Amino acid sequence: MKKVFERPKALTQAEFSYCPGCGHSIIHRMIAEVMDELNITDSTIGVCPVGCAVFMYDYMSCDMIEAAHGRAPAVATGVKRVLPDSFVWAYQGDGDLASIGTAEIIHAAARGEKISVIFINNTTYGMTGGQMAPTTLVGQRASTCPAGRDPDKTGYPLRICEMLATLDGPSYLARVTPTSPAGLVKTKGSITRAFQNQLDGISFSLVEVLSNCPTHWRMTPIESFKWIDENMVPVYPLGVFVDR
Repeated sequence: MKKVFERPKALTQAEFSYCPGCGHSIIHRMIAEVMDELNITDSTIGVCPVGCAVFMYDYMSCDMIEAAHGRAPAVATGVKRVLPDSFVWAYQGDGDLASIGTAEIIHAAARGEKISVIFINNTTYGMTGGQMAPTTLVGQRASTCPAGRDPDKTGYPLRICEMLATLDGPSYLARVTPTSPAGLVKTKGSITRAFQNQLDGISFSLVEVLSNCPTHWRMTPIESFKWIDENMVPVYPLGVFVDR
């Protein structure tokens, strides 16, 4: 019988440690599929974050580096400049990229560094207890704002793609979400485009993926995907923000 679906070669045999229904698992597989299709695994160096994806080096068959919290773009920049023939991507969550790592991502984008960044936005600090993140929605409850985020006290959510789109350095900025079959196709397509840009020698690319956290949102996976479409997408509209 012909095999039509299998584990991507760019994934190891290690089992994911994520909560059931977590979007990280879906996105990891997509990255691995794209690496297989572009035949870049042997030349790839990935940079994993501090956060739920801290053990990403266990799951990917390429070389991986662990960056300190928020510093993945800086680490990826150093690797790419020292080893320009390598393919370099960084993977970050919203607490990692949009909080302690805000300076790193802004300046890497402003410089047009030839790296690819996958940014997972699930509006919470998933690993450390569900605290409010820079991307937490107004009124959304978290462990550090049990009554809901109050913009008078904590400000408004950061829109990373819109903010980076004001810079001249990025070549590709897109926001996607894998909450439907069409969304899965668009998400993988955007990752492919970001990776291909680097292979073509084009500058900085970032793909923001609206993802879920069923555990801290206290929802089933299906409910959490519906919540993304109904609540996150109006605040974080999907689309391509820069395509140069």
